Amino acid sequence: MSNLLFVDAKEDLQPLARALERAGFRISSCALAEAKAALSSGPDIDAVLLDLTGEPSPAVAINEIQRSESLPKRTAALAIVLRQQADALDPSLPLDDFLLHSAPPEECVARVRRAVWRKSGAEGSQTLRRGELTIDQASYKAFVAGRVVELTFKEYELLRFLALNAGRVCTREHLLNQVWGYDFYGGARTVDVHIRRLRSKIEDAGHTFIETVRNVGYRFRTE
Repeated sequence: MSNLLFVDAKEDLQPLARALERAGFRISSCALAEAKAALSSGPDIDAVLLDLTGEPSPAVAINEIQRSESLPKRTAALAIVLRQQADALDPSLPLDDFLLHSAPPEECVARVRRAVWRKSGAEGSQTLRRGELTIDQASYKAFVAGRVVELTFKEYELLRFLALNAGRVCTREHLLNQVWGYDFYGGARTVDVHIRRLRSKIEDAGHTFIETVRNVGYRFRTE
């Protein structure tokens, strides 16, 4: 699990924070003035996500994070900006990437993951293996016995969540909350449909990964 520090995050970024948590990030937050202390005294931070949609100016805020070497070299630095800010953003600012405030949470999560992977180079820690199933969390790809499996984003997130919780029974309601989000109004049938499609892509006579727990939900099989 990667540690992410949210700096100066506004209330309207809560959906993004929840999406990052569902994606496996451990979130902490602080004000800009507290960022240096948070970086130096807390656990190792894999990424800093700085909300630049308010004050101060982007350059001032980023320099506050960067000065006195408070940001470790292995930590990815990303910023959230408004669309009108993006064109005027100074390309010399020490950022690994920036996210548009209006971008879907799924896109933002993907960009944060990519930045963390590129900065740390820790490809091994991004690989999840369950028997002959391999999930590359950096590239959003899944393989069964070396064969690449073409998945939609939700199918991938559903498979990854189940694999991370192998052996644990996950109710449909829990899967809806964790994969689709607390603000999703679809019913349990949404989970069943996605599970059926997922099974058709990753399972065959020689590979069975997901079990149905009658009247409860689903469980990823352990070895």
